[in-house]
Amino acid sequence: MAKLGENRYGKSRVRLSRITRVTDPIHGDRHEFNEWTVHVMLYGDFEASFTRADNSKVLPTDTMKNTVYFVARNSKAATIEAFACELGDYLLDNHAQISKVSVRVEEKAWERMIVDGVADPTTFKMGGPELETTHAVRHRGGGWAVTSGVDGLTILKTTKSAFTGYVVDRLTTLKPVTDRILGTRATVTWDYTAVSPDYAQTRARIVAALLKEFAAHNSMSVQHTLFDMGNAALEAAPEIARIQLSMPNLHHLLADLSPFGQDNPNHIFVPIDEPHGTIEATVER
Repeated sequence: MAKLGENRYGKSRVRLSRITRVTDPIHGDRHEFNEWTVHVMLYGDFEASFTRADNSKVLPTDTMKNTVYFVARNSKAATIEAFACELGDYLLDNHAQISKVSVRVEEKAWERMIVDGVADPTTFKMGGPELETTHAVRHRGGGWAVTSGVDGLTILKTTKSAFTGYVVDRLTTLKPVTDRILGTRATVTWDYTAVSPDYAQTRARIVAALLKEFAAHNSMSVQHTLFDMGNAALEAAPEIARIQLSMPNLHHLLADLSPFGQDNPNHIFVPIDEPHGTIEATVER
């Protein structure tokens, strides 16, 4: 006879844009703009809906979508982390059958546009493909466990990257290289030790440290660069306990121009993103 194991349900990809109008007597009126995608999952007393077709304790996922907009309307949250916790608190406070809530939020990288050297108060451009992310989880009666991150941090360097000294067997065709292109589309997350950190400032310091280390690093492998980037982030942000990095190696292969009678002194490459190496690790204190 079957029995129900762990279960959950929720609403995914609730899209939300927000304009916050700011009145500043010194710098003039301006708008802040955010674009978020929200994912909510609920855990709790929902067994009957699975096993007995009893929906009496089921909060419709359409209502969960509406709750996202309702909470956002009066929210003063300046970060996705603060909004995720605010949304989760509302759900726990208003629905006794929920024992645990999980909220993920992704934010697109809109940046204020610079026009004639001046930041325009109401115009924005997409800053990059990466998304700012957070995942907040809370059990009823407990505190929030918050993980923050960035997804799709696309970076590349044209030198200071090598790969030599690896295992060579009868199936190895890769040639050692001491000067290559190193590109990745990194996914990074970090966990906090502080209870209520300044999420925005922490994120800014971590991303700046990751980018600085990537640029300066004399890489002997993606693994080597990943670890040193993680170490730099830990040094820049004492309020985090660990950082997880996933860094696919997006290859740029030297084009063979010899059939055309041409040499190729690290000049023309063929970019490929499939297949690619995937390097992942956690760097912790």
